[in-house]
Amino acid sequence: MSKVKVRRSDLKPGEVLCSYCSARCCRYFALPIETPTTWQDFDHMRWYVMHGRSAVFVDDNTWYLLVFGDCENLLEDNRCGIYLTRPQICRTYSTDNCEYDNDSCYDKYFESQDQLWEYAEAVLPPKPQPRKKAGAPNLPTLPLLS
Repeated sequence: MSKVKVRRSDLKPGEVLCSYCSARCCRYFALPIETPTTWQDFDHMRWYVMHGRSAVFVDDNTWYLLVFGDCENLLEDNRCGIYLTRPQICRTYSTDNCEYDNDSCYDKYFESQDQLWEYAEAVLPPKPQPRKKAGAPNLPTLPLLS
């Protein structure tokens, strides 16, 4: 595989863009998720990114869960080890609009739970606090010692 960065427009007839790529499309998958509108929605997304090698991003107003992980059939030279029997989703995928020369710039990108929570605090109304019983003293809580 060549290490030369070739522009799409410079490909010769019959040449395949994949020959010049680092197989970016085989190193993750992204699934659309519902647009978060509540604290619970953001809490669920926090849980997603707590599991490592994942992120949440927004592109063209669609929210996605991004899971990083190399395809188990990816060969050392970045070719597919099961090309003739690859899944349909791989067969449908085209280099016409692939991210070969994409700068990976998203509308929003969250890779930590803190980033998601900070964004939620900025866009949602204040998180509801538990109501105190009438007449209950307002005492500070202390940690339990074990």
